[in-house]
Amino acid sequence: MYLPRHYAVTDKQQLHDFIKNNGFGIMFSGNGPEPVASHLPFILDENSGEQGTLLAHMAGANRQWRHADGQTVLTVFQGPHTYVSPTWYQDPETVPTWNYVAVHVFGTLKVVQDEQQLQQIVSRLTDCYEASQAQPWKAEFTSEYAQQMMKRIVVFEIEIEKMQGKWKLNQNHPEERRQRVVDVLKTYTDDNSQGIATLMESDMEPDAGADG
Repeated sequence: MYLPRHYAVTDKQQLHDFIKNNGFGIMFSGNGPEPVASHLPFILDENSGEQGTLLAHMAGANRQWRHADGQTVLTVFQGPHTYVSPTWYQDPETVPTWNYVAVHVFGTLKVVQDEQQLQQIVSRLTDCYEASQAQPWKAEFTSEYAQQMMKRIVVFEIEIEKMQGKWKLNQNHPEERRQRVVDVLKTYTDDNSQGIATLMESDMEPDAGADG
């Protein structure tokens, strides 16, 4: 990822929090005849490995895991993003841009074979994404149906080797211009505009870190 210094975020906890809040990622691999990508829900085990470990599963019929097992893969997590018009700056000699937040995670994919670990990861994934439900659905592994479904998926983990965080929030502009962008974004009601406005305001706070 192209990563100018003023957009880079390197704080591990900030990157971990972002992944946990934006867990639906795109996993890319390129060891087959052409690049392949899968859209998958992930969870992060912060206590596994130096930088954490991603846990997920995909359909067994998805051939990506066959060539990706044991290979370095890239998983991209994306947050809010929005177009920024040069008219919002109220200054000449400005151009359109796009503000966004994203984290790229690199690591080696390892297919999980142990049955107990398989069930544990599937349970953790389910519990994570069911937590918001009034009556959370619980995974069970004893029925014939559940056993057949487990045979149709491939569970894997990716121990994180490198993370790149990019918070592109007009940091290359004076604060006055950035505030004008925030003011315009706040007039929009969509989640992306509101999300970027919130992030920009937080980044402009006096105690915001240099990496923010």
